[in-house]
Amino acid sequence: MSESTATGASKAPQQRAGLFARIALFIRQVVAELRKVVTPTRSELVNYTIVVIVFVLIVMAFVFGLDFVFGRLVLWAFGQ
Repeated sequence: MSESTATGASKAPQQRAGLFARIALFIRQVVAELRKVVTPTRSELVNYTIVVIVFVLIVMAFVFGLDFVFGRLVLWAFGQ
């Protein structure tokens, strides 16, 4: 038995679907994925929002610190 028949593949070339068929398939897949989405509860939403705000504040402080340090180094190296 040949390898292609063992895996179930046929010898006939597969025809590519038309443009509108591919668009319709894409839309059906998008709708199917959107049905799987779970909306967070109010408490989860508040918790996630607080976590994001704290993370952004930490990153802002880190970038501010780097900017301050490098600014001081440039002023020290090249003077005013």
